Amino acid sequence: MAESGPGKIRLFNEFTGVTSLLADTVDVFPLQDFYAGGEGFEDSDAGLAPSTAAPLSGAVSLVGADTDADTSFIGTHLFLDVGLMGTLVLEARVQLPDLDTKEIFFGLTSILSIDEQLEDIIINASATAVTMPAELCAFYLSDELTASATEWHGMYNGGSAAASTTVADVNLGSASGPTAGEWQQLRIEVDTNGTVRWYVDTVLLQTVVGAVSTTTNFAVMLACAANTTELVIMEVDYLKVKANRDWTV
Repeated sequence: MAESGPGKIRLFNEFTGVTSLLADTVDVFPLQDFYAGGEGFEDSDAGLAPSTAAPLSGAVSLVGADTDADTSFIGTHLFLDVGLMGTLVLEARVQLPDLDTKEIFFGLTSILSIDEQLEDIIINASATAVTMPAELCAFYLSDELTASATEWHGMYNGGSAAASTTVADVNLGSASGPTAGEWQQLRIEVDTNGTVRWYVDTVLLQTVVGAVSTTTNFAVMLACAANTTELVIMEVDYLKVKANRDWTV
């Protein structure tokens, strides 16, 4: 459950108590400190289930539907303010069975509803560029970014820094990319002035001063979306969020 000390907020889920939801068509499912949802989550062959590929430590399989753009995610409501509640820390340990026909997003977004599609937040405008309807800071991977289809990108939008829509500018490099069947630890730190740092397996790969707004309300989202008619699977070991309490209310 959520733990609140003297002004501290810590959300954490080890996913040891999740039942299989792959045969259900529910819009949303509560997950202790988080919830699962998305347009793809509603399909009868998508959703959440205890992992069989990587079951140790309580991992779950987050499964996106096999319709192009359909998205399944684990997230929160819009409850974080960078300026009032930073430094924010977001961390997840994830594994992909393959790197084909999928989009992955992990970070903060100013847009998140129960039946969200990832394309409402970030869109592949071409093989080398994206558009970002939402304010955000996140890890982003897509096989449709042909120049760097198997590498993470440190995307950001909404702060004092000019957002780059050309993915080469925010490519975190070949060393950042996931390897099929192996775990990766993804971590984002957001300071009260909007500066964001991206880490992969504890290695700092990008720092952007003023990457996000200090006044926008954000949600946390870990999502996978289909790029073709193939089911998208992401194993999730844990999800953690740390913040300071907003004492202005």
